[in-house]
Amino acid sequence: MTHLWVRAEQRPNEDRVGLTPDGAARLLAAGLRVTVEKSATRAIPIDGYAAAGCEIAAQNQWPHAPADAIIFGLKELPDDGTPLTHRHIMFGHAFKGQPAGRELLRRLKAGGGTLYDLEYLVNDDGRRVAAFGYWAGYAGAAVSLKTWAAQQQGGLVGPVSTYASKTALLDDLAAEMHSLLRPRALVIGALGRVGTAASDLCEALGVQVTKWDIAETASGGPFPQVLQHEILLNCILARPGCPVFVPASAKTASRALTVIGDIACDPTSDFSPIKVYYRATDWAAPARRVADKPPLDVMAIDNLPSLLPVESSEDYAAQLLPSLLALTALDAGVWGRARAEFDRHLAGL
Repeated sequence: MTHLWVRAEQRPNEDRVGLTPDGAARLLAAGLRVTVEKSATRAIPIDGYAAAGCEIAAQNQWPHAPADAIIFGLKELPDDGTPLTHRHIMFGHAFKGQPAGRELLRRLKAGGGTLYDLEYLVNDDGRRVAAFGYWAGYAGAAVSLKTWAAQQQGGLVGPVSTYASKTALLDDLAAEMHSLLRPRALVIGALGRVGTAASDLCEALGVQVTKWDIAETASGGPFPQVLQHEILLNCILARPGCPVFVPASAKTASRALTVIGDIACDPTSDFSPIKVYYRATDWAAPARRVADKPPLDVMAIDNLPSLLPVESSEDYAAQLLPSLLALTALDAGVWGRARAEFDRHLAGL
């Protein structure tokens, strides 16, 4: 019997989950065994999983799960160097040369474990079967606007925390910006889910949006127009051949640009299109100032959807459920393709 073990997230400010109680009930009805760990922070309470018939485990007990269990989480595991023996489903960030990703692969190799990276679960035509993109774009644009609003008061944006709903987020941001003239925002990747949401958030607050996608970036750059907008929202994943939108020289160039929201947030990748910073930000310090006179602040939080944990979890879980129902055939379909991607990168260690 296929056994899915849903672990508690161990990263700070991570309240999301990739399976809802209704989804768990569907898996159980299909003959899977489902264990869900308790969590002190998960946005969806454990009671719903128990009512659905799931087995309930103590928080962070996944290292002691049965050897045949498939461990399912969203964000990274504690970086303690221990070998990893199980099969893991998560966002591993391990296939683009990131230092932490290489360490994760080494731990899996040492323990004989496997990574089914959620970013690489794709259908027959190469499209991802599930993504948090919309809520990343929405929250990322919101924190970028908060960063800009703080600049107008002469400061750096303060800590952020979760919102009960999209409406609560909009109300809070509208209050911060109510007396301010609106900036101009450039959204790169505007036709995708991330860019669509970033544009939606900006337009809801009266921010003028310039929308770029493949046609506008096909020349490969340079792109001096980027510096003519007060805010840049990068919604394009770092991949080989990705153009550079903000070179290191932008720090000292003449510019209107004062806020970069790197929503795609892959600063340690060699393919990052934003070359003025090299480390993600976090909830306690959402933006990093990389230049002065005028200021240039970079927002690069890498778990943005967790600012809206209930809505983002429900959306993502609904997208992923058909693939979870296919876990009984790990050698085929989306799981077979993800395993092949893992094997290819493991062989390159």
